Amino acid sequence: MRTHTNDRLKGSLDLLVLKTLASQGRMHGYAITLRIEQISANVLRLEEGSLYPALHRMTKAGWLKSEWGASESNRRARYYSITAAGRRQLAEEAKEWSQLTEAVARVLSLA
Repeated sequence: MRTHTNDRLKGSLDLLVLKTLASQGRMHGYAITLRIEQISANVLRLEEGSLYPALHRMTKAGWLKSEWGASESNRRARYYSITAAGRRQLAEEAKEWSQLTEAVARVLSLA
């Protein structure tokens, strides 16, 4: 099976990151990447060039908060956690994603 490129993930990257942090708690960027890849059975691949700008943008928007800490390998890493505003955004994006996938499914069922 072909893995999805970042172009296909652009519309869902915020949703994936917010959901991962909501369900897993505080994580650093690389751990977020690994978790999304693991849960998707390696179908979804995140690259640093997409993930880190998204994390910074979501932090600036108030959906995430970040703080420095030590990683599992005792290296300095920035840890992210979801805020109350991020949980509201997650609910909105999940609703929109559900509406979109239902609409696509309806179109595909016509064929």
